[in-house]
Amino acid sequence: MAKLDLSALDQALEAAHQPALAAALVQMTGDLHWLRREWAPTYTPLSRGETGVPEAEQAKFRSQAKAAILDWVAKGSPAPITPDPAALRRMMSFVAGADIPENYADFLNDELAIGGQSSKDPQWDTPLLKEAARRMHVLVIGAGMSGLLTGIRLTQAGVDFEIVDKNADVGGTWLENTYPGCRVDSSNHIYSYSFEPNHNWPQHFSTQPVLLDYFRGVANRYDLRKKIRFETSVEEMVWDEARAVWKVTLKTATGTEQVIANAVITAVGQLNRPRLPEVKGRERFKGAAFHSAQWRHDVDLTGKRVAVIGTGASAFQFVPEIAGKVASLTIFQRTPPWGFPTAHYHEDVPAGMNWLLEHIPNYDKWYRFFLFWMVTDGLLDGVRADPAWQGDETAVSAANAMFRAMVAEALRMQAGDRPDLAEKVIPTYPIGGKRALLDNGVWIAALKRPNVELVTDAITEITDTGILTADGSARDFDVIIYGTGFHASRFLYPMKIKGRGGADLHDTWDGDARAYLGMTTPGFPNLFMIYGPNTNIVVNGSIIFFSECSVRYILGCLELLAETGARAMEPKPEVHDAFNIKVDEGNKLMAWGAPQVTSWYKNEKGRVSQNWPFALVDYWRATLAPDPQDFVLSKEREMAG
Repeated sequence: MAKLDLSALDQALEAAHQPALAAALVQMTGDLHWLRREWAPTYTPLSRGETGVPEAEQAKFRSQAKAAILDWVAKGSPAPITPDPAALRRMMSFVAGADIPENYADFLNDELAIGGQSSKDPQWDTPLLKEAARRMHVLVIGAGMSGLLTGIRLTQAGVDFEIVDKNADVGGTWLENTYPGCRVDSSNHIYSYSFEPNHNWPQHFSTQPVLLDYFRGVANRYDLRKKIRFETSVEEMVWDEARAVWKVTLKTATGTEQVIANAVITAVGQLNRPRLPEVKGRERFKGAAFHSAQWRHDVDLTGKRVAVIGTGASAFQFVPEIAGKVASLTIFQRTPPWGFPTAHYHEDVPAGMNWLLEHIPNYDKWYRFFLFWMVTDGLLDGVRADPAWQGDETAVSAANAMFRAMVAEALRMQAGDRPDLAEKVIPTYPIGGKRALLDNGVWIAALKRPNVELVTDAITEITDTGILTADGSARDFDVIIYGTGFHASRFLYPMKIKGRGGADLHDTWDGDARAYLGMTTPGFPNLFMIYGPNTNIVVNGSIIFFSECSVRYILGCLELLAETGARAMEPKPEVHDAFNIKVDEGNKLMAWGAPQVTSWYKNEKGRVSQNWPFALVDYWRATLAPDPQDFVLSKEREMAG
């Protein structure tokens, strides 16, 4: 480290998350005394991570930490030690503020990669695998978060690949969604690749332009653009049984062409096909009308009468941004969202925190570990259903009722002297039943503005000039903005996919998409999905974690093909079916699976086809490596041809 700026160090220590810094200091000094009982955290649910340690003890910690860091610098900043398993477990429990269960230790150690290596890193270093990699060609569909991740791992494995994306640049959802106020709702220090930390996030929950810059930067650092074909979409994929390859028809700016791939990996996301409501007269409106995911920046909202249909995640973010510039804002709400109190949702990351992330070895890993653990499974019990629950339908268990009461009180306090508003914004369904949002008070503050009206009467018709509601009211508008979500259950739509025997994947699913581990489906060999059926998360973790697990597993499948000499693999039907039965049973015991709850988590059949109902550790363990016994491996030519 260059000459230490003492004022920067003091500022950093003031901003430090002390338990994370204590663990980093253990590695810097080799001394476990940093894990003292009086410095052990006691966290408050849904807080900023306040440790509960008295200020006098915090000051003592800062003083000793400063001395230790200065001593470390004076000694030439020696490399930190790698703790033994017992010490590592103790450090984890200290930072988490709770004893880490034994079955989580290896999982968390892998995610933390404290030894510099994770099981997610591909190990294709034998001559056999290197030779097999040279013979493979993989098509990746999508250049968003998961597609870029796949490209990085395929590059590291030495597997030839190309990525196609319908857009003109990388970024996926962070390229497409440009509505005002668009930002991530997972802390950036876990909403980032585990192997590509950013030590300079400007805010705890960064905005769309910042996130897009991050993914563009990753694409550039790994030189992925040379492997990406932009403005190129997949029209059809057909499995060639004679050659054991996918024949893929691409639509480009100049026409169509066909490519051949040994395997196809879809990384197209779930929330990228905007859904408009089926309301009578929707096409008649003569003013400007658009979906929030296709924001019309050419439409100036200043002084306009604006209607917003929907109060989901996007509206929750853009309504506070536009409420102050429009003449009037009328929000049509079918069901209110639950908003988890998150006071620092719009706050900047202190400069001192970024200094620690940049300069103190392993602090970034331990801070990420803290965030990861707090959202890993900490809230899962609060949304788990109790079959013996005797309460009303606003909750699914005693713990869920307590969770509900805590968040409802926060909303009630924000509504303040507007009990009429409190009645409209506090949901009547169980918390966790629908997607929960992060709330720092700006949503209700916007609703309380004199030029804003929240309407809960159902929309019956859209006219040339406005909107009619069930109570007989007619309101005129200049602009209608649809915050009505996406076709989330239409997985891989609108691609046409023909598998073994010419079977159509969408006909096979019949509106009820299923896949083994969310990634593979019988009858469709060498087709792998990222963020596929039942791999969405509700209250625990970051979707990037799921994608990293999935990509590791898919690379393991390609490795299995290489090692066995098989040309094709698909899950055995009985393995696929048993997995889905288990998932369905699990989802029935969660708030989002409760019969009184309707949401986009459930498909047209009423089944929860989106969500993973178990702990993150369960998905991590299930995706460490494919079990050959789970698959049909075809080693010979599948048929004459």
